Amino acid sequence: MFLEKELFSKVIESTPLVSIDLVVKNNLGQTLLGQRLNKPAKGFWFVPGGRILKNESLATAFKRLTLEELGEEFNIVQGRLLGPYDHFYDDNVFGDDFSTHYVAIAYVLLIDHELNHLPVDIQHGTYQWFDIASLSNNDEVHINTQNYY
Repeated sequence: MFLEKELFSKVIESTPLVSIDLVVKNNLGQTLLGQRLNKPAKGFWFVPGGRILKNESLATAFKRLTLEELGEEFNIVQGRLLGPYDHFYDDNVFGDDFSTHYVAIAYVLLIDHELNHLPVDIQHGTYQWFDIASLSNNDEVHINTQNYY
């Protein structure tokens, strides 16, 4: 269930959000990142993903988020659980008035084909495959993404 702005603002201000982050890798030693259009982490390269909705199981959220974020639906059994991570931000999707705390459940998803329907202009303006070995030296890749590698 998606919440109205006023109620969602109160939730963000008061509680952690739970999300799934998709650590998408290919067999060339690369990972897929999108350049964020929205706060928090606006402008940074970040893994695809999103929050889990009320009454939505992990498996259902995984299917929905892979379809929304990658343009292709994957089943949770195709991923490998990497683990939970805390993400703390000084801002929120609506502004700078209060912080955001995510508990992100990260899954590694190995891709052996092209993702031809990556959605742009919703959460990410563009996508790019990055060499995993170079991520820790790239200031444009958000620290929360770097921590997955």
